[in-house]
Amino acid sequence: MRKLAFIVFLFSIVFSSHSQELNATVIINSDKVQSSNKQVYQTLQKALTEFINDKQWTNRNFKQQERINCAFNIIINEQNGSNFSGTLQVQSTRPVYNSTYATPVLNINDTNFNFRYNEFDPLIYNPTVYESNLISMIAFYAYAIIGVDADTFALKGGETYLKQAESIMLLAQSSGESGWQNEVGKQNRFALIDNLLSSKFSTLRSIYYNYHRNGFDNLADDKSSAKEAIEKSVLDLDKLFNIAVGNYMIRVFLDAKGDEIVNVFSDGIPSKNQSQMLAVLNRIAPTYKSRWKNIK
Repeated sequence: MRKLAFIVFLFSIVFSSHSQELNATVIINSDKVQSSNKQVYQTLQKALTEFINDKQWTNRNFKQQERINCAFNIIINEQNGSNFSGTLQVQSTRPVYNSTYATPVLNINDTNFNFRYNEFDPLIYNPTVYESNLISMIAFYAYAIIGVDADTFALKGGETYLKQAESIMLLAQSSGESGWQNEVGKQNRFALIDNLLSSKFSTLRSIYYNYHRNGFDNLADDKSSAKEAIEKSVLDLDKLFNIAVGNYMIRVFLDAKGDEIVNVFSDGIPSKNQSQMLAVLNRIAPTYKSRWKNIK
């Protein structure tokens, strides 16, 4: 009996030390599609949930409570046999030290989510082979989530995982699907990973780190200095302005952080350079002007 208990204990150690990285919710909305077989969407939703959550994407040891909470929201616009087209919204959050608050890290809307799928097709990721657009897109965003999350804990801590996302992109380019291609002005998967790894946008990687580690993680202990760190991170976004057509990386950051920034700086206690920060926000993200008006 003792021997059996010891074996169970050993298995529990092995399992806990190799816990998967992601805790994902997958939702597929097929309301726009007139189809006699709605079961395929339920099957796909279940398959994607298991694929994302059961796979170990890295060689890091994640405890259960360290898994990254994220969501993959898929809206199917059209179905033609085994061909599907729609959009994918990818979101992830990160816990804040000494707090029950989860800060949003990514909020990306991929409007070019096209793939082939037959019900009960196995979803297997091979890092050296392009298997399908569906597998490549999901794996790409899995590594993007893990990479940017790691950047928030250590300066450029997600390099290895972002490189893996880049490898997926390079293999997938052979498919000819536009979301993977280098097209000037396009805000697609190529642009996302190319910019994250580009030295031109290295400031953004620093912003992710300073905003979270020197800002939000210190809010409970020293709100004033934490707000200054967050403010500095926002001001540093100005360094990215006009580096590339469309300012995609500014949009990536603010799509996740816009409302949060407003909430932090709407407590009636102005920060040191709040007027300057507000001017920067209005310049680099004028489409959010209605939000920035709430900063006071």
